[in-house]
Amino acid sequence: MASVLKAPQRFSHPEWTHSNKTKFKNAEKERAASERLVEESKRLVNETQDRADKSQADVNMKLEQRLDDIKYWKAELEKKLDDLKVELDALLAFKNRVAQALESTADPLHIAQQCLANREKRIKIDLVHDDVQKNLIKEIETIQGVQQMLQKTLDQATEQVRLNRKAIYNLEKDLKDKFSAEGLDDKCSQMKNHMQSLHLNPNAAKVEANSVTPEEWEDYSNVNINKAEQERMSSKQLRSITDGILQQAANDMNKQKAETDLCFDKRIRETKETKAKLEEHLSRVIKQIQDIEENIARLEKAIDDKEPNMKVAHTRLDTRKDRPNVELCRDPVQYRLIAEVNELNESVARLKERLVDAETSLKGLIRNQLDLEEDIETKATTLFVDEVECMGMRKSIHIQAY
Repeated sequence: MASVLKAPQRFSHPEWTHSNKTKFKNAEKERAASERLVEESKRLVNETQDRADKSQADVNMKLEQRLDDIKYWKAELEKKLDDLKVELDALLAFKNRVAQALESTADPLHIAQQCLANREKRIKIDLVHDDVQKNLIKEIETIQGVQQMLQKTLDQATEQVRLNRKAIYNLEKDLKDKFSAEGLDDKCSQMKNHMQSLHLNPNAAKVEANSVTPEEWEDYSNVNINKAEQERMSSKQLRSITDGILQQAANDMNKQKAETDLCFDKRIRETKETKAKLEEHLSRVIKQIQDIEENIARLEKAIDDKEPNMKVAHTRLDTRKDRPNVELCRDPVQYRLIAEVNELNESVARLKERLVDAETSLKGLIRNQLDLEEDIETKATTLFVDEVECMGMRKSIHIQAY
């Protein structure tokens, strides 16, 4: 079957003319629109470039301002950190002084307690609760009071040192962050468009969730600085108080030591004087014992010396009894012999009575001698305890204001 060929469409001349005009018009329209787009694009390019340049310049300016702010707060933090470190060193020196002062109270306290214990070795009547004893007890109480006061001060200084170091840590941490931020912002301020190290990060343009406001940023450093200043002033005040406490502690201990030593000196002097008087009395008693012993010997000899006379008188009387008869006369001889015997008996009786008195006196003197010797020994013991043991130790006490 043969195919049928379709004839091409035929257009008229007006149609051809109209078609050409339409294409001319459309081409002119597109060209005009394209020209406008080119001009607008040029303006937009220039506008966006100017805007980008201005934005970057504004960012650069703000970076410079930010760096200035960071440098300002860095300077403030560094100044306060230096001040606080100086104060910390001063406080540590004071703390060391307090520790030394506290340590130095151990020996005076031990010596005072040892003196109190040594004085218990006094014996008999000398074991008296005298002014020395009272002042030793007061001295122990004074030293213990000083120890409590110094320990409390040491604890306060230790706590203040901790607070100072905490404030220093916060300042150093803040400074470290400021240095880091300054380095980063300074690096940002140095960045130029032509640098090879630049990169794109679509997620960079955002505010971090954990970021703070400029006010909060300033408040943070301001709080650290104010807290550091507060601790510095507290530390300085504590040092001033501590200086007074150290001086007062030394004054109190020295005053009480001087009072105790004065009582010791007075008591030792009093004991020596009493011992000397006792020794003087003992010497007199010993001499008197010698005298009374000699007197007893004289009395005994006197009694013995009467025996021959008595024998003569008795013998005469016995002999005259043998006279015979009327010769046994009561003559004056007889009466005188009898009187002689009575006189001799009376003399012996009186001598024996004196002998008893002398022996009684001798016993009393001997008892008194023993009492005196015992009391002298008691005083010697007291002097050894107070002068040798106690004052010997107390000479090594040296109290100073640290």
